[in-house]
Amino acid sequence: MKIEFLLHNAYGIGGTIRSTVNLATALADRHEVRIISVNRPVDEPELTIDPRVRLTPLVDMREGTDGDEYGAPLNQRPSEIFRDERIDNGRMAATALTDERVAAHLAATDADVVIATRPKLIGYLARYGSDRYLRLGQEHLTHEAHVPELHAVMDPAIAALDAFVTVSEADAGHYRDALPADRRARVLSVPNAVPAPAAAPSDGTSKIIVSAGRLVGVKRYDRLINAFAKIADERPDWQLRIYGRGTSKAKLRRQIEEMGLYERITLMGARSPIETEWAKGAVAAVASDAESFGMTIVEAMHAGLPVIATDCPYGPREILNDGTDGILVPLSPQSETDSVDAYAEALLKLTGDDGLRTRLGAAARAAAHRYEPDAIARRYEQLFEEIRPGSTAPAKKGGLLRGLFGGGRKQQVAPAGPAPTETAHPEARCAVAADGSLVFRVRAAQLTADDSHLLLRHRGSKGKEAVRVPLRRTPGADWAEARVERAAHTLPEGRWDSYAERKADKSRRRLTAVLVEQQALLGLGLQAGPSGVAPWIPYETSDGFLAVRTWLRERHAEVTDVRVGSVEEGAVVLTVAAHGVELRDGAELIARLRGGDGEVADVRAPLVGGTGRLPYEPMWRRRGEEQGLWDLYVRPAAGAAPVRLGRLTGDFADRKGVDTFPAADRDGVRLRPFFTVTNDLTISVKDIAGEE
Repeated sequence: MKIEFLLHNAYGIGGTIRSTVNLATALADRHEVRIISVNRPVDEPELTIDPRVRLTPLVDMREGTDGDEYGAPLNQRPSEIFRDERIDNGRMAATALTDERVAAHLAATDADVVIATRPKLIGYLARYGSDRYLRLGQEHLTHEAHVPELHAVMDPAIAALDAFVTVSEADAGHYRDALPADRRARVLSVPNAVPAPAAAPSDGTSKIIVSAGRLVGVKRYDRLINAFAKIADERPDWQLRIYGRGTSKAKLRRQIEEMGLYERITLMGARSPIETEWAKGAVAAVASDAESFGMTIVEAMHAGLPVIATDCPYGPREILNDGTDGILVPLSPQSETDSVDAYAEALLKLTGDDGLRTRLGAAARAAAHRYEPDAIARRYEQLFEEIRPGSTAPAKKGGLLRGLFGGGRKQQVAPAGPAPTETAHPEARCAVAADGSLVFRVRAAQLTADDSHLLLRHRGSKGKEAVRVPLRRTPGADWAEARVERAAHTLPEGRWDSYAERKADKSRRRLTAVLVEQQALLGLGLQAGPSGVAPWIPYETSDGFLAVRTWLRERHAEVTDVRVGSVEEGAVVLTVAAHGVELRDGAELIARLRGGDGEVADVRAPLVGGTGRLPYEPMWRRRGEEQGLWDLYVRPAAGAAPVRLGRLTGDFADRKGVDTFPAADRDGVRLRPFFTVTNDLTISVKDIAGEE
């Protein structure tokens, strides 16, 4: 059977895209599956797509490339299909060019089933589709999420299809009530497919609450932040991490800063894969006003996290059993204060009861199996068979479509077959072991017989500093393994790229990161060796490769807390822990102007009990033409050499842009602490006159 999914944009990481990729992968076990992306905004998808699933874009929207079709005359004319405000905006808004490409594709395809995943795409399928194939629509939001004007044109299109699938039974009921009784389409619910993670589940020992999703109003991260603020004093060891991107980010950051919780709540940005981040948590949080399904709920359950979710329409109450595998928090339609209080009460209860977290987390992990992609794929196959008996026979591979749909993406997961070429980048995983050692696993099918070692090569020394450990292979195993033992190696500070190396000629191929598990770092503290503090943090580079960030400092001053005072308070208060040196009488904080006059012009403050109050006034007055950078140090005792102040503990290879602080503004000058690319703490003082 040949199955196609029609997506607006398959190159992002949103819930619709993730659920489609998951289902397509499961169906590819038994069928020929293709994803048709109406738009192609970038070269490669953010999600890894199984090589058996062919990805075909219809309109090239890659800005700045030779293929960019945004300026094409036909793309300047409006679409004739009804408007879907959620996607009909920006560069990828539907146009006459979109209409033409989709219509041509739907006329030519030899698929047995075509599944449209957005209202606009349902409109295309109803108008341009053919009875040669089954035509299905999906609702990844809810009936209430669409304005009446959209329903007026979308609902007749839905009624003309063979079937329409929502992700909750409650929402299916709404559509059955809204659509005409004589409709052709069968309306039913099938939940989203959510695969079990490849990463190890949470061990439940962290003090981290994790939340993830689009940073938009309906997700109500403001409610979650308000609820966390209510328990912050009673749970001083707990932190909240929020993953995602979206239009509410700046507003949420202001809220966090105004509450003074910037050292407790972190906006982490988007992460893919997200499974390793769920594994770092002990509690998952969903505080939405509405959830059509709740993929993040199931993802967290797979990781063994108990989930606290608002009992909002529609998904959470169909996924969670309150008190058994999670907690449902009632929403008060009359009082947002009551809703926040109820959520805070649930947070307080679960963060304070280790046994309850363990029990709910274990039950959640077991319950999540019912959403695994193969189970969901079987439900779709059953639907296909019910509508058109005999339609689910396995498709023959090859033929016309191999040529017609041959474009697609560069695949990241190599199928079984010949060894890769010399320029290929084998896939690799890295996990931090309990003692801080690094366990690398390289996909065996992508290694040649001569690939004998894992090589770590120091980027700054151009290979003069390197570590080699044997790649050990087990017959029949999918992965070859190499372990870099902490006790056996002292790694100079810097960034280390990873390679598969051939022993005979020392040729090497850089490793692509597919999974980086840092969970163990949360319980290790600041690791040290004979030469001083020596954290090792594996991470994925911005271009997708596997690397390791290391520090090696005989003496180090770790900043454990940063308090940015108001203009009236006139100081930033820093709390410090010393490593490799003892804080004694005369210990002080030092702010040194980069490129300035040295110690004579330093700004100083005494350290008492590890805490110092560094005044703003001298830094406000002294800066460069537009900006001054004040690097921060600790002098551990009178007459001692200063030690750079930074934050090396934890699982952040790069804190810049993630650990952020509010600013103190006065008379057109802004003072703000920030972490540098080496995770050291610096204060920026810059002119902002004229800035918005």
